[in-house]
Amino acid sequence: MSCGSCMGGDKDESDNKFQQGSENDLSNGPAQNRGCTDIFCLPIFAAAQVVFIIVTVAGFADGNQDKLYKPRDYQGGYCGIATNWNNGTNLKDQPKMTYTMNVRSFVDVVMKQTICSSQASDVMMQLLPSQAAKDEYLCDCCRSPCTKCDGAYDFGGDLASASAITDTITKRMAELTDPAKAQELFSPGGANGQTFSTDKFWSEVTKYFNTVCLPECQPALGDSGSRSYTYVPPQDSVFYKHWEAVLDATSGNSDVVALKDVLTSAFTFSALPTTVCPYHPSLCVPLPGIDVKETTAGSDYCTFAIAADVIGALGDVAAKAFESLGFEAFSGAATESFGEWLGDFQAALDTFIVVAILSFVLGVVFLVLLRFFIGVCVWLAVAATVVMFFFFGFFLFVKSNQCSGAGILDTGHQVSVAVIVAGKTAVSDAVSGESGSEAISGDGADYRGRQQYSRFGKKCLVWETQDRMPEYEAANYTALSPANTTKNFCRNPYLEDDPNKAKTIWCITSDPDVMWEECLPIGVIQPECLHG
Repeated sequence: MSCGSCMGGDKDESDNKFQQGSENDLSNGPAQNRGCTDIFCLPIFAAAQVVFIIVTVAGFADGNQDKLYKPRDYQGGYCGIATNWNNGTNLKDQPKMTYTMNVRSFVDVVMKQTICSSQASDVMMQLLPSQAAKDEYLCDCCRSPCTKCDGAYDFGGDLASASAITDTITKRMAELTDPAKAQELFSPGGANGQTFSTDKFWSEVTKYFNTVCLPECQPALGDSGSRSYTYVPPQDSVFYKHWEAVLDATSGNSDVVALKDVLTSAFTFSALPTTVCPYHPSLCVPLPGIDVKETTAGSDYCTFAIAADVIGALGDVAAKAFESLGFEAFSGAATESFGEWLGDFQAALDTFIVVAILSFVLGVVFLVLLRFFIGVCVWLAVAATVVMFFFFGFFLFVKSNQCSGAGILDTGHQVSVAVIVAGKTAVSDAVSGESGSEAISGDGADYRGRQQYSRFGKKCLVWETQDRMPEYEAANYTALSPANTTKNFCRNPYLEDDPNKAKTIWCITSDPDVMWEECLPIGVIQPECLHG
């Protein structure tokens, strides 16, 4: 039995058919002979409505209706609300949901370039108390082949002296801390051009900002009550202890002092005062060169806007990014009225007429040309379809083998390099009559193949003549002996008691920015993904 069963009395199934002339004739509207057999459903329905009303009244009495529409910050607090969940921050005087710099994301590359540079490595070798600590540092910075690294870090250039660290890092950080240098921050020619002027940065721009509640979308920094924040890597970062080792250093060595001065001065930011931004100073750092405005006049929601003095440095890249973030034009279009649309149409009526006539003429010309070139068009369409099948087939193949944490472009680059190297080797072997085994097992210590390129296509240096990592020579490692390699073939040389060991074959590259990188045996298009 179910609620809402409304029909006449119990009759034979044949008498219940809806047909014209019967008592169930529906041609003139609902059947007249009807009734509810499940009458007890009515009080249940009425009780449900009463409970709904009670819950609604209780919600209005004990809850805060403003939370239904107020914006929220990064930790779930409601902007413009005094009492937040779990004894959260009082945000009564901060009604606007806006954005501040995510210092950790912005500084990440510069931090690694600083603490993992050649100059910093020399300093750390002086400061660290044991060989185990030194080996750990070399592995954390991927300066030595080890299982956690696929290759050396590429920060846009190594820093091999104290003056190089001071000059380069000071310039890069000044663009993040000094509003006067905002246009250089996003310029391809700036010190951070490789990081913040690229499509990748703008496509991931949201991760570089914190969502916070402030009195206005972009409060002035000012001097009254302003705070300072000196960046230190988070404690869950492998670089935290190395950074702290430099800060805690008491050595008077000039290199140590110079590195320590850079960490304490270049990485210091100005933050909004607590009365304006009631969060930790690291969450209250405004980003130079980015304005933040209301999405619509009077709205509590804010959106990014490009500062006037930075427009020339950004160009189309920024325009595409801001379009996806809801730039100012989106806000304006959302508030236009029908009257404004009609007025715009009347003002541009002559343009519409000209466009209509030209469209008709072009349409006729197109049809005439199509009559004579229909065969060409058909074959071009067929060819384009075939090309698209190959392209999307390759894309799907790359996507299906994409490892967790790897970008689709990096994966495609790696696959392309592997295919090209395999094809080049096959042709070379066919011409010369040579051949070799590309067998590999485990970590590749037994690999004796002829791969001469890293997984991203960097040319390998000859082991015996390279001077970038001079400890890797035949006298120290059996895998590099003349019997096993006399050229620049990829290997995984290590001693059993070495603390740092690569997880597969690798080589020292000719790229000045990447000291070493892993390799794939010739013919292996996709490696095994360690993390899925």
